[in-house]
Amino acid sequence: MSEDDQDLGEVLHAVGPRLRALRKQRNATLTGLAETTGISVSTLSRLEAGQRKPTLELLLALARAYQVPLDELVGAPPTGDPRLHPKPFVRHGRTYLPLTRRPGGLRAYKMILPPERLPEPPDQRVHEGYEWMYVLSGQLRLMLGEHDVVLRPGEVAEFDTHVPHWFGNAGAEPCEVLALFGPQGERFHVRARPAS
Repeated sequence: MSEDDQDLGEVLHAVGPRLRALRKQRNATLTGLAETTGISVSTLSRLEAGQRKPTLELLLALARAYQVPLDELVGAPPTGDPRLHPKPFVRHGRTYLPLTRRPGGLRAYKMILPPERLPEPPDQRVHEGYEWMYVLSGQLRLMLGEHDVVLRPGEVAEFDTHVPHWFGNAGAEPCEVLALFGPQGERFHVRARPAS
């Protein structure tokens, strides 16, 4: 048995006594609880005795009846430290600081783009996804299809990455950008117009 299976077994085994204690605290009967939840008395009894594994459907009905969070019924461990301790990495001279820890889905980065000398015109690329960029400091040049814009601190750009694009530092100082990248189909709620 894996460690995860063992942990799950311990959590499920502890649900029965927790359900019984909660019912006794509320001075409720199995019959009354059965009427409130629609769960049979025998099922409730077997759940409390640990003879039946609780399903999500049963736990949701019980949490609703007791007016407690589902976490309280299953004894979920407290949430750990939410702070991230990102490890920056450098790619093509640009520093990326991951601001999310989950792979896949929406990803957030702080990017630091050094001043750079570029061939004209830069090579625009396409790929899956959708991108949102907010300039913290410096100047960001964004080429998006036929558009060529410079964004300054406080300005935002949002675009589908199927459109040929390139971005880089447009100034003599480093440029800092917050960037959100999501798989195709996800859309961000912030909309921005190109700077005129």
